[in-house]
Amino acid sequence: MSTRSQLRFIQRSETAGEQSDTDRIAQIYRHSDGYPDSVLRDLNQLKQLLDETRTERGPAYAAAQFLFLDTLSTMTLYVDEGRDRSIHADQPSDLLDPDNMEHLNQPMFLLGHGVENPADGIHGDEEYLYVVELPTRNPFEEPSEWTVKVSGHSAFPRWDGPTEDAFERASWQFHGPLEHALEELVAEPA
Repeated sequence: MSTRSQLRFIQRSETAGEQSDTDRIAQIYRHSDGYPDSVLRDLNQLKQLLDETRTERGPAYAAAQFLFLDTLSTMTLYVDEGRDRSIHADQPSDLLDPDNMEHLNQPMFLLGHGVENPADGIHGDEEYLYVVELPTRNPFEEPSEWTVKVSGHSAFPRWDGPTEDAFERASWQFHGPLEHALEELVAEPA
């Protein structure tokens, strides 16, 4: 079973009124592993990578980079599986050859994400919403803190409600620094 989610990447300095300006929001759909434990770990990994490489460039870039890293992580399910027609890690160009995909039944690395129009709201079958607030800063300054909002489980309008304002009407179980969200919402590895 999939745990679907939507993530919005925004600039923290924007006021509530400016956040509704969809030109300043990057929103993505994630089909699987949308529960806080997974999404927050992935956001933390992304932030560490962007901090180390100094490549944070705002909401649209962060959303694209999140999708890219998430796609790479799910692609490993199809690499070097020992099948006659698996994708070989030493030949990444294999990914570009559709003949090498014939044995795969709907590879999630091609289907598990979407770039959304924030004005359209959400699909209505998501279980979690996230808002990732990025600081307004010069990319060459020292990295700074990301703030996240994590909805309660299905605590927003879904199929039976106006999904275009789901983010505005959501009940948030957490709002604060990403590091604190990891401490409060992510289970320690066993």
